[in-house]
Amino acid sequence: MAELLAQLTDVSVHFPVRAGLLLPREVARVRAVERVSLDIHKGEALGLVGESGSGKSTTGRALLRLQDVTTGRVQFAGQDITHWQRRELQAIRRRMTVVFQDPEASCNPRMRIGDAVAEPLRVHERLTKAELQRRVGALLDQVGLDTSFALRWPHELSGGQRQRVGIARALATDPELIVLDEPISALDVSIQAQVLNLLDDLRKQRGLSYLFIAHDLGAVAHLCDRVAVMYLGRVVEQGEVGDVIDAPLHPYTQALLRSVPLHDPIAARARGLQVLDGEIPSPLAPPSGCAFHPRCRSAIAECRQLPPELAALPTRQVACPIAIRTAQLPIAS
Repeated sequence: MAELLAQLTDVSVHFPVRAGLLLPREVARVRAVERVSLDIHKGEALGLVGESGSGKSTTGRALLRLQDVTTGRVQFAGQDITHWQRRELQAIRRRMTVVFQDPEASCNPRMRIGDAVAEPLRVHERLTKAELQRRVGALLDQVGLDTSFALRWPHELSGGQRQRVGIARALATDPELIVLDEPISALDVSIQAQVLNLLDDLRKQRGLSYLFIAHDLGAVAHLCDRVAVMYLGRVVEQGEVGDVIDAPLHPYTQALLRSVPLHDPIAARARGLQVLDGEIPSPLAPPSGCAFHPRCRSAIAECRQLPPELAALPTRQVACPIAIRTAQLPIAS
C-alpha cells in the first residue's frame, strides 16, 4: 500500500439554522456530513458516489479545508490541519487543489484563458512575464489545448475546453492531491470519456492522487481504485472499486448500480429495473436508525433503531446488519 497522503477521521459538518431578527438563535442543524472517515494514498484515485444531497461535495470541501469541520480530524501529508488558520493553510494550498463541476461558472468571463491559468502561479510563485507565458503554454499543451487558447475568452470555448482549462489551472502549482467535484456531469456524453481519459493519463504521468466525486458509477469504475458510497451524510460502503461494483453488499449500493443504464438490451432485460421508493430524507431531520431504512425493501426492526457502524469485512467495509450477516453466511457445498 502506498504512503497515506490525506485522511478524514470521524469528520462531521453541521450547519446551524437560526431564527429571529434581533437575537438569532439556533433552532435546528443541517447534518450535511456525519462521522465520515476516508483515506487517500499517494497515486490513488478514491471515488465518492451518492445521490445529490448525500454530502459528497461538503466532504471534499472539508478535506481541502474550504469548509470548517464541526467534529473530527483532517490530515494532509502527516499533519493535522483541522484547526489551521488561513495563513497556515496558505503554505499547503499549492499541494491540494480542486476542479469544480461547472466549467462555465468557474471561469472569470472578464479574464483571458492565459491569465486564468496563470493566476495560481502569481499567488504562489515569483515568475517573470516570459516564464509565466512558458508555464501557461506548457499547461495548456498538457491538457490537450493549443497554446493559442491563452489569448481566448471563456465564452469562445466549448464546455469540454473550459473544463480542460480548469484542469490546467489545478495543475499549475504541481499539486499532490486534486479534488474533482463532479468534473464531467455538466459535459456532453461524447466529451466525458475524453476528460476521463485525460485525468487518468495525468494521474499516471504526475503521480497524482484524486478524490473523484461523482454520481456516475461507470466513470468511477473507469478512473478509481477504491470507492466510497455516501447516503445522507454517511459512508455506507467502501472498498476496492471492482469488489463493490461487481458484488455490492449494501442495499443502497445495489440500487445505485441497478439505476445505471446498460447498452446491452438482453443484459438490461435480465437484470431488470429497480426504482428506489421515495426521496432522500432531509438532513434537518434524518430518520432514526439507518437513514436508508425508509426506502429499503429489506429493512428489519434493527434498522430502525441505532445507526449502523461501518464493519470491516474481508473485501470492504459496509454499514448494514443485513449485508454483514449475508456476507458471513457459510457457502453451501
